[in-house]
Amino acid sequence: MAAKLRLVSFKLCPFVQRSVITLEHKGIDYEIDYIDLMDPPAWFHEISPLGKVPLLCVGDQVLFESAVINEYLDEITPPSLHPADPLEKAMHRAWIEFSSDLFMAQFRMMTTKSREEFDKQRSQIRSNLERLETVVKPGPYYAGEALSLVDTAYAPFFMRVDLVQRRHPLGFLDGLPNLQAWSAALLGTPAVQRSVVSDFEDLYVQRYGAEDTVMGPRLHTEAA
Repeated sequence: MAAKLRLVSFKLCPFVQRSVITLEHKGIDYEIDYIDLMDPPAWFHEISPLGKVPLLCVGDQVLFESAVINEYLDEITPPSLHPADPLEKAMHRAWIEFSSDLFMAQFRMMTTKSREEFDKQRSQIRSNLERLETVVKPGPYYAGEALSLVDTAYAPFFMRVDLVQRRHPLGFLDGLPNLQAWSAALLGTPAVQRSVVSDFEDLYVQRYGAEDTVMGPRLHTEAA
């Protein structure tokens, strides 16, 4: 790999975390720049087509969108984290896309000031997880023994579910044994554990613990 890889991130972004997991799992050499999305540097606007993270700088070229970045990283460092069969690979890509709805519902639930909206997003998350429960294979990972790009896509979601659950249980994984086992396997994976900054939990509580949101005050309970 000739070009130096530089990932542009902010410390709480789950989509950036997907790419960090892939980089860590594959042992790819990279640098990471953390920016403040509320006050991004001028150079960020110059190189980011959508004004979002993650960005992967490959020499003078810039890739954006986490799924695209992960596929690039996967292709340049065999063995692949995608299945070889075209249909199975397409199904993996489809379920990666499905995870985006979970992340957006999770974000809306954590930031809303409306109890009605909170309940709506909570219900949507649970409904999506019940659907996901039916497609997860006996683990430890999504498709069996080997980590896949589906795993890298969902690990940040389960990390945030676990963080909230330890402070204010919402029972998202209650009665979903396949997802419980999958989540436990992912959270115990070294690449996942290394994919966030050391003070991630404190930063998360600080970011989403606003007193005027439904969920905010509940985050300030000491972790068990």
